[in-house]
Amino acid sequence: MLKSVVRSVGAAVRLCSAAPSAARALPLSCPALRSSGSATIRPFTRSLWMLNNNGALSGYQPKLFSSKGLSPSMSCGCGGLHTEGDKAFGEFLLDEIKEEKKIQKNKSLPKMSGGWELEMNGTEVKLTRQVSGEKVTVTFNVNNSIPPNFEEEVEQGQQQKPAEDEPEIVSSPNFVIEVTKQGAKHSLVFDCHFPEDEMSHGDGEEESDIFAIREVSFQPEGDSDWKETSYTLNTDSLDWALYDHMMDFLADRGVDNTFADELMELSTAIEHQEYIKFLEDLQSFVNCK
Repeated sequence: MLKSVVRSVGAAVRLCSAAPSAARALPLSCPALRSSGSATIRPFTRSLWMLNNNGALSGYQPKLFSSKGLSPSMSCGCGGLHTEGDKAFGEFLLDEIKEEKKIQKNKSLPKMSGGWELEMNGTEVKLTRQVSGEKVTVTFNVNNSIPPNFEEEVEQGQQQKPAEDEPEIVSSPNFVIEVTKQGAKHSLVFDCHFPEDEMSHGDGEEESDIFAIREVSFQPEGDSDWKETSYTLNTDSLDWALYDHMMDFLADRGVDNTFADELMELSTAIEHQEYIKFLEDLQSFVNCK
């Protein structure tokens, strides 16, 4: 008798504990098992549907999904969003491309004198020259090579400069010179740049260097990454006699002011070419072409 009572009580407990889990397993749409509290669990699905249909059931028209800014103004096969702003953006880019092509000085890249061979990989440029068994390589990247314009804004009442009086945009990139000798395990590498105060040379009695050496180090030949474990000589505190000998060393291998001028001209042409290409790609992306 006692065992029967225990079995009955156990069965009742199992039924009570199974009832909630069975209710959770059933769809929420079942009215018999959904309490008044559970009715508030999933109202957001219906709310999204109502918002997307402009509140047809309630007469309420919120702007979350009915904003004109999100509505495509035209349709195409790309499946992307097309707004009036995109259309205006595309037209602006088209005019900008036309203007940039008008002022483009070099339709083809200028040649470097001195027998330098040009190799390009996107915005990265490599110039190579053989000099009496030595290999001289100069690499630079035209990205971020345009100095910022720090001219003050035109004050009220002042006349704005005409377009022909505006300074030309010149690309003056940092560049790395690598000198390799036959049989040597390492290359002598010079990290160089164009100081802003030396950009306009020729005003003084003696022509000054328009580029400067920033750092010098021995690096494994052909290594694109500068190894921090190799000793690097910073020229900020360098003896001027030693610095002048290094500049003469580079000039004997064809890296002088003439080379630096031609490098800036080449870099400016490449940078402008890449800028126009970027505008064209941007226009195609905005117009989905």
